[in-house]
Amino acid sequence: MEFERSGPREILEWALKEFWPDIAMSTGFGASGMVLIHMVSQINPKMKIIFLDTGFHFKETLDFKDKVIEKYGVNIVEYKAQISKEELFKKISPHPYHDNPDQCCHINKVEPMKRAIQGLRAWISALRKDQSPTRSNIEILEEYEGNLVKINPLANWTQKEVWNYLYHHQVPYHPLHDQGYPSIGCEPCTQAVTEGAHERAGRWVGKGKLECGIHTFLKKVDTHDKTSVKKGG
Repeated sequence: MEFERSGPREILEWALKEFWPDIAMSTGFGASGMVLIHMVSQINPKMKIIFLDTGFHFKETLDFKDKVIEKYGVNIVEYKAQISKEELFKKISPHPYHDNPDQCCHINKVEPMKRAIQGLRAWISALRKDQSPTRSNIEILEEYEGNLVKINPLANWTQKEVWNYLYHHQVPYHPLHDQGYPSIGCEPCTQAVTEGAHERAGRWVGKGKLECGIHTFLKKVDTHDKTSVKKGG
């Protein structure tokens, strides 16, 4: 069976068996991430789930994180920037997220993520093709330099399928989703959006930026046949 025809849970089960223990998932506790967290909690709650604590998250995000840990007992491991907020303000500006968002993201998200995935053979993410134009070409299975495989079990799912899953399985979701925030990042860089906008339209508004960098800093390895990679082979 090809991965393109496999459901997210089936892909997760294969990945955890194939790459354990050198596998982790990353999350910001958005709706898609909660689908995977619910599945992981049933398959192997010991797997490391990476959370990048930037120091600029909404209070609702941090409170929700604690509720998720309490409910599902998953293994959330937090990573932070190697410099303090005070050093960040001195190095860039008192408002680094506005004045130089790329550098702010690099310090608070990209560099910590590089540390978080060191030694891993596989990294699970909740990216979906329909989230934004920058994600429209992602694949379920992607190979990167350094012998790292990135697995996007929800790549082919739609926003509707995500919410149907959450409702059907009574999975809790981030409270800001009910306030017009389909995608939730750092508080200074995230705005509510109007209905019909793509999910990441509220991120870094006016900055010409849709990605923080954690999903774009790795270099892909071109393979001759990515779409028909088979489980177990």
